[in-house]
Amino acid sequence: MGIRELLSEILGDEGHAITLAENAQQAREARAAGAPDLVLLDIWMPDTDGVTLLKEWQRDGLLTMPVIMMSGHATIDTAVEATRIGALNFLEKPIALQKLLKAVQQGLTRAQEVARAPSPPPRPVMPPPVVEAMPVASSPMYAPPPMPAPMNGARVGVVGHGETQGYTLSFDLPLREARDAFERMYFEHHLGREGGSMTRVAEKTGLERTHLYRKLKQLGVEPGKLGKRGG
Repeated sequence: MGIRELLSEILGDEGHAITLAENAQQAREARAAGAPDLVLLDIWMPDTDGVTLLKEWQRDGLLTMPVIMMSGHATIDTAVEATRIGALNFLEKPIALQKLLKAVQQGLTRAQEVARAPSPPPRPVMPPPVVEAMPVASSPMYAPPPMPAPMNGARVGVVGHGETQGYTLSFDLPLREARDAFERMYFEHHLGREGGSMTRVAEKTGLERTHLYRKLKQLGVEPGKLGKRGG
């Protein structure tokens, strides 16, 4: 009680508004009423020690103000632990007047800096991707025939080097068959463009020639016929 009253008189004479709490429960009630600008928190209290109360405030998101720990019996380990939890400073009792006023001033300055710090700007919300349909230039002497809309399927347009080919891929197919159908269209397109050259198709598709041969055989794609048609 004597230390509380002495600190209250000293800080009151310095122009600060003081709220006293003689135990952890009163400190909880005072914090619930509003966050102070600074807390001087003793470690030895009759109900809950100060380090435990500091942990409570940190856990519950209530450690929003600078806290200066005080003790006449604490060890270095206790001071280190309190600092790790979030305490700003540690004062050993009996507390010298100048040391007290300096620590309080540093704490209040820290609180003002935190209050003035701009909050981080909200992360920009990325707009959804825009899919643009690019028209394919066509000669006035030739207009490609319209591709029929498939029933229960997707129309896949393969565009490259001025030509457009349309394929129909049904969504009603099992996944494995749909994947095979797409790969068949994919390789037929590249074989037609490269004139059946397995070397160039391997480079375009990123496959080794051996793997490419096996894949084409598995899909039933005949490179020779596609090469003649592409030529």
